[in-house]
Amino acid sequence: MSPSPRPGRIRITGMRFWGKHGANPGERETAQPIDVELEVTADMAVPAASDGLDDAIDYTTLFDACERVVTAESFALLEAIAAKILDRVCEMPRVTEAIVRVSKPRLLEGATPQVELVRAKADHPGMPN
Repeated sequence: MSPSPRPGRIRITGMRFWGKHGANPGERETAQPIDVELEVTADMAVPAASDGLDDAIDYTTLFDACERVVTAESFALLEAIAAKILDRVCEMPRVTEAIVRVSKPRLLEGATPQVELVRAKADHPGMPN
């Protein structure tokens, strides 16, 4: 008998990557810091019972998905970076919902703009569960 579903969240905070992003002239010429926070919701019953990595969402895989988007692609808007991260993370089979926050530190005279996007797989019927 499999364990009863137990929804839970994984959060990865403090991620800082360097990428060429921005809407203003010159912003994409040099890499700038982009901070990312990610939260995913998934059923934690099986990994909690088995204590096995094969049953869990690997934190490194989540981190790597965020890193690839920020460092290997280029976008004008923080919203586009966040959407692309959600595309990658929501492809993962155990993820049922994801929240991503993307910030560009000290962009506005010391202030940091941050964008938050949320996506549930139920919002996108073509996405695997």
